[in-house]
Amino acid sequence: MKDYIESHGIKGKYITFAESTHTVAQAARAARADPGDFVKNVCLMGKTGLIVAIVKGEDRVSLSRVGEILGIPRPRRATPEEVLELTGYPVGGVPSFGFEATFLMDEEVFKKEMVYTGGGDDRSLLKMAPEEILKASGALVVKIRE
Repeated sequence: MKDYIESHGIKGKYITFAESTHTVAQAARAARADPGDFVKNVCLMGKTGLIVAIVKGEDRVSLSRVGEILGIPRPRRATPEEVLELTGYPVGGVPSFGFEATFLMDEEVFKKEMVYTGGGDDRSLLKMAPEEILKASGALVVKIRE
């Protein structure tokens, strides 16, 4: 992921940790940051294939809202095996961009100047502005939280 952001001119800081950043709570402890400073990338499977819902760490994704926005039946959560196969990253390390998917970004993410997102594995994070995530992912900005 570090090479990806550098080679694509994406402004963000790649940070590695000795401890796990698999969950928002673990990541917040590792980064010594507030859980509200994190986004999570919820991987879903729908009629259109892989969908990544980017929401603030404490928020939940509304599956029915995602389906309505995309005009498809309600998607389901991707299995860990599907996530690894389709993104190239394990659950708990999936970044907000860098692979083929339909990206949806909740509007609440933009309330923070900087956020942390998955860095490619369970011991790394990216710290970046939400606008950089939007630019890198090409996400549709919509209300997808419950």
